Order: sequence, then C-alpha cells, then structure tokens
Amino acid sequence: MNATTETDRALVDRVAKGDRAAVRLLFMRHHARIYRFVARQTGSEMMADDIANEVFLELWKQAPGFEGRSEVSTWLLGIARFKALSMLRKKKEDWIDDDDAAQVPDGADTPEVVTMKEDKAAALRRFVDALAEEHRTVIDLAYYHGQSVSEIGEVLGIPAATVKTRMFYARKKLGEALKAAGYDRGWP
Repeated sequence: MNATTETDRALVDRVAKGDRAAVRLLFMRHHARIYRFVARQTGSEMMADDIANEVFLELWKQAPGFEGRSEVSTWLLGIARFKALSMLRKKKEDWIDDDDAAQVPDGADTPEVVTMKEDKAAALRRFVDALAEEHRTVIDLAYYHGQSVSEIGEVLGIPAATVKTRMFYARKKLGEALKAAGYDRGWP
C-alpha cells in the first residue's frame, strides 16, 4: 500500500511502532484542519499553531494506546480541543472581564450597515462567532470540519442527543439572527 492510499488507522499503527514518516503523513493530512479548528476555538493564530503542533507530539506519545473506537481525525480534534481549553484556562487571567468589556464604547457600524457591507457568508460567520461556546463549537465541527453528530459527541465528550439539541438551538439562533439582519432565507 502506498502513502496516498494508506488509511489513517494504518498510519497510527506505524506511529505506534516508532515510524516518524507516518507522523509526517498524518501531519500533512490533518494539520490544516486542526489548525483551523483551534484558531476558531481560541481566536489566536499563534496559539493555534502551537497547539496544532502539540497535537502531533501527543499523537506520537499516545499512538500505542489508540484503540480505533473513533476515526483518527476525530481523535486528533479531541486532543486539539482539550489542549485549546487547557491553554485558554491558563490565559484566562489575562483577559478583560465582561463588565470591563461592556464599558468599552462600541465604535462598530450599526447592524444594518454591517450587513450591507458583507455578503451572507460573512454575516453568517459573524453570527456563528456570537453564539455561546457550546453552540458555536457544534456548528464549527459540523459545518466547517465535516464531523458527524457521533463524532462531535466524541470530540466534546457528550452524548449524541446533547449534540443534536445544541445543534437545534444553534440553528434556531442563527436563523433568527439572519432574519433580523434582513436576510429573508433563514438557515441555508
């Protein structure tokens, strides 16, 4: 089997045996997706770059224990999410709190002006960013990373029913936000 057709699971088996080339192949296949996921979760490209690299160090360490109960991509996104949350907790003391943030004057355009300047995709991205973290994460994993409900449940460590409930409310909020912004069609 050549490198382009070798499955991710076969590559993890090779990593477990100490094969550095297999790590490089998995890195090439999954780094961009993990980087984008972490960048969305943290809002920091520098943090995303560091964490994405750490995920592959973790792959090297944990490969012998990988049992194949989930897809390799799901497993790697789970590692990325855990590392992002850990790093965000460490950085939390440096963040401005909500009360201080509310005191900062808003110099942004009105919602009407903003929606006139942006196309629907950009507006939708902004509305996704405004969702609560639990809703934003399921939307991000489903629509921007192509994960299934069960895979999202594995990444987040929650039941599939909870994923579905969060997805329902996230879609509802996005539809309401789009409608309020003047888009006639709700969820695409």
